[in-house]
Amino acid sequence: MKTLMLYTPSETHECGYLDDRQARSQYVDPRLHLSPEELNALNRMGFRRSGRLLYRPDCPGCQACVPVRLRVEEMVFGRNFRKLLNRAAGWQLSVSDPVTDLGHYRLYERYITERHSDGDMYPPSTQSFQEFLVDSFGTTRFLNAHHQGKLIATMVFDTFDDGLSSVYCFFDPDYESYSVGTVMILRLSQLALALDKPFNYLGFRVEGCRKMEYKTRFRPLDAFISGVWQPTDRD
Repeated sequence: MKTLMLYTPSETHECGYLDDRQARSQYVDPRLHLSPEELNALNRMGFRRSGRLLYRPDCPGCQACVPVRLRVEEMVFGRNFRKLLNRAAGWQLSVSDPVTDLGHYRLYERYITERHSDGDMYPPSTQSFQEFLVDSFGTTRFLNAHHQGKLIATMVFDTFDDGLSSVYCFFDPDYESYSVGTVMILRLSQLALALDKPFNYLGFRVEGCRKMEYKTRFRPLDAFISGVWQPTDRD
């Protein structure tokens, strides 16, 4: 892999996860044409994707954000996970290319409006949907769930040589009681296993952030610490 220049802003901003912290990220130049090998390497180095922007935290005095991945061959399906999958047994799953069609956008629009109106993705727009979830490097797909003919959830994911990466999940708020995000991560992990890919990359575990605690329920996890993927002490 050729040497890639990273950009680190000098200024920080308020952290979106921890109220008392300042945040900053390192970025790969979004104008670069990245090969599949480079994308695979960056993923293994803990970089995440938002549209065509690849980044990883570089926060002064804080290392709370730790990339984690699920080892799908050893995945533990406890009683609660089995119950969730049984409740969602009637959903029809399919994989599609990323698209900005009316059905997906309206689902995203409702999800952001009803669940994240206090976040930086509100108000939703077709432009933000396109830039955040559809624009990519050609490695992105949608895992779609339909129930009784209706689109109820989409997990946006990326494909790599050693795994799949859960990018973002949006769903019909009427199905909140089904723990849709958890179900879709489980289904994507099963897809990775079927494709002989050993990992589902889940993004960052953030110590002290309640809304990110759900990731610790998946086991066994590896964490990217000091430049090395290693099993977590939670397994």
